[in-house]
Amino acid sequence: MRKGLIGRKMGMTQVFAEDGSAVPVTVIEVEPSVVIQKKTNETDGYEALQLGYGRVKQRSVNRPLQGIFRKADKGFFSVLKEIRQDTSGFEVGDEIRVDLFKAGDYVDVTGISKGKGFAGGVKRHGFRGGRATHGSMFHRAPGSIGASSDPSRVLPGKRLPGHMGHQRKTVQNIQVVAVRPEENVLLVKGSVPGARRGILLIRQAIKKQKVV
Repeated sequence: MRKGLIGRKMGMTQVFAEDGSAVPVTVIEVEPSVVIQKKTNETDGYEALQLGYGRVKQRSVNRPLQGIFRKADKGFFSVLKEIRQDTSGFEVGDEIRVDLFKAGDYVDVTGISKGKGFAGGVKRHGFRGGRATHGSMFHRAPGSIGASSDPSRVLPGKRLPGHMGHQRKTVQNIQVVAVRPEENVLLVKGSVPGARRGILLIRQAIKKQKVV
């Protein structure tokens, strides 16, 4: 089962490889994630760890969550996420740090994409658009949506203008470039979903797990 932890996107920069080439990387701040609850097959029917991330004061947390955090007796957190993984070797109150991964590992990174507001078909779905000639009056219009006498309605799932972004997205098989435990920083190759300071879920890549 996959291992994972919680981080916060800090932005992008570049590092230089041994051959001198520039590698674009995303900087992820990974403070220690605390095990708040341990779920097992015997008690819950599946194995998972609930992790708390980002320490805050008690007044910033509602009362139901305060009760959950008090069981671990490790303070209060702004983020609570559950990761399905092997729970053997973990106990409530344990800390999971950035050295869970090492350079060369592959991870899947999940975050909330940037919200773009209302967008048309060209921007939202990559529609080609109409002719660009003067007077066509059809430059970025969506065109026919197939709702004439038959079927006399717009079919579900039709790609149309609407709200774009602010969705849960996962980028798979991202390579870990460097791990800096003394700074609680993880560097991964390329870009990941979300805006700066956004919360990320970093898990072992499901498509590149080593076969033992």
